[in-house]
Amino acid sequence: METWSAQNMVYVGDDPLTTLRDFMKYRRENIKDKSDAAHLFSGRTFHSARSGTAYIEGICSLTRGGGVNEYGNVGPMAITLCQSLGQNLGMMWNKERATAGDCRCPDPWLGCIMEDTGYYLPRKFSRCSVEEYVRFLQEGGGSCLFNKPTKLLDPPECGNGFVEQGEECDCGSQDCSRAGGACCKKCTLTHDAMCSNGLCCNRCRYEQRGIMCRDAVNDCDVPEMCTGDSSQCPPNVHKLDGYTCDAGQGRCYGGRCKTRDAQCQALWGHNAADRMCYEKLNTEGTEKGNCGQDPSGQGWVQCNKQDVLCGFLLCTNMTIKPRYGDLQGDVTSLTIYHQNKYLDCCGGHAVLEDGSDLGYVEDGTPCGPNMMCLDHRCLPVVTFNLSSCPGSSPPLICSDHGTILSNKSKCLLLSWCGGNYKVSNLTFILCSFCFLSLGPSGTNIIIGSLAGAILLAAIVLGGTGWGFK
Repeated sequence: METWSAQNMVYVGDDPLTTLRDFMKYRRENIKDKSDAAHLFSGRTFHSARSGTAYIEGICSLTRGGGVNEYGNVGPMAITLCQSLGQNLGMMWNKERATAGDCRCPDPWLGCIMEDTGYYLPRKFSRCSVEEYVRFLQEGGGSCLFNKPTKLLDPPECGNGFVEQGEECDCGSQDCSRAGGACCKKCTLTHDAMCSNGLCCNRCRYEQRGIMCRDAVNDCDVPEMCTGDSSQCPPNVHKLDGYTCDAGQGRCYGGRCKTRDAQCQALWGHNAADRMCYEKLNTEGTEKGNCGQDPSGQGWVQCNKQDVLCGFLLCTNMTIKPRYGDLQGDVTSLTIYHQNKYLDCCGGHAVLEDGSDLGYVEDGTPCGPNMMCLDHRCLPVVTFNLSSCPGSSPPLICSDHGTILSNKSKCLLLSWCGGNYKVSNLTFILCSFCFLSLGPSGTNIIIGSLAGAILLAAIVLGGTGWGFK
């Protein structure tokens, strides 16, 4: 926790969105402690219908993982923080859904947390909020949520579930104590016990190396394996940005598979429009086709021809109202005749509370052979820093037999073995090593790959949100 007692480190104005952008810049440049999200509490009253704002699906991002909130009475402030964290975790305000009437709040008396109403201290999430959170995780979001913090703000205490200074173990909750009670007594491991809890702890012993402790959730994720020397499942990582997914139709970006079809289906319920629609409209530089707003805010930027697939999102047979966000302006609806057929070209600006416009093609979406979108530009995939193995000829990513992970320190090689390998009596194979050069220091890391065959999935309910394994 950081307290600004002498002066504010960023300007805190009446506009919560401006304050949020400035705070996220400060966080990226100045807050060195690792966190999944950072939230600012201010005594300033925002000129907004709500007491705070946050970036939708921003969790785990240094630039979007956070929010700003008004500081006040503990109860309302706690609910505001829950709402902001809910937005970071992919939850929309229930009213922003086209099917909001189907959300079915389980507490009609107190209401639900993501409802835009005057309910006092709601304690539950609606069915819509839970579905949005689970979908966010299943699509590859929230990869940073799967690790366990190494320290707490509160003083060390036996029984809080965290192994702190002076403790060998800490089983925590009553359920955990029942499961691991034979392994841990008063925060001390029992005789011959190596561990008491964790996804890689089995009957007080570490799971064997190579046992899967977390399965991949999509094409852009990879499974995690127990290391054999720890009770905890390794950090949740995903494929590095740029790998293909969805049978070659999409590209991985931030652990999620990006395609224009998927974006159109999620927002409007139909597939993406033909490329000719993008070439026709996005080069005009109008509200109905562009590559973003002019920096002055007075007009629209024309797309260069090579960038048309990274501008305004154009779909077919659109509904009048987006499934998420508020429609800003009119819906673009144009039919063009091309190569003996009629093409539907439809789009619209669907704006969320955090200012995000879902009506644009997302970063990471493919826009040509070995090309991806970034900031409304179509760039070569190599721009996204995919590394190759030094010494391979020609230079190939993991010698063309593996996948670089998002922490850029591992090269995962599944179902392939090179010249030096051995097969153990376990359910995994140790394959050839990939030498991956890290950063400007040029330090080489040698990592062996593991392939497992055990699936473990769990859903954990947390105090202010949900956990998903």
